[in-house]
Amino acid sequence: MLLFSWMALVDVVRAEFLRGRNLEYVRAARALGASNQVIMFRHILPNAMVATLTFFPFILTGGVITLTSLDFLGFGLPPGAPSLGELIAQGKANLQAPWLGITAFVVLSLMLSLLVFIGEALRDAFDPRK
Repeated sequence: MLLFSWMALVDVVRAEFLRGRNLEYVRAARALGASNQVIMFRHILPNAMVATLTFFPFILTGGVITLTSLDFLGFGLPPGAPSLGELIAQGKANLQAPWLGITAFVVLSLMLSLLVFIGEALRDAFDPRK
């Protein structure tokens, strides 16, 4: 999943770089004679990282949900391997034991919420505008 999840970020980073090249401070740096590499790494990249860090937690949660659902359907880890998808499948198979499904739901919702909150905290920490 991580092999292909970077493709969703390419459009965001490219759009931020295209937007950033027309900003006033980039034009001023170019007028002062800064090289393209200096402009990209010192001026445009920190602003592009804000958009990337905003989008990244949602990519991670999508990957976790995808892996959990594939494992629930039997296409993920080998049968019997401990995972959230396997726990959900066991909860579905054993309706007389509701704590299996409830535990899987609580763990999955807490994990995904914490991923988003940690991503938002990272975005606030690396925001160059603050």
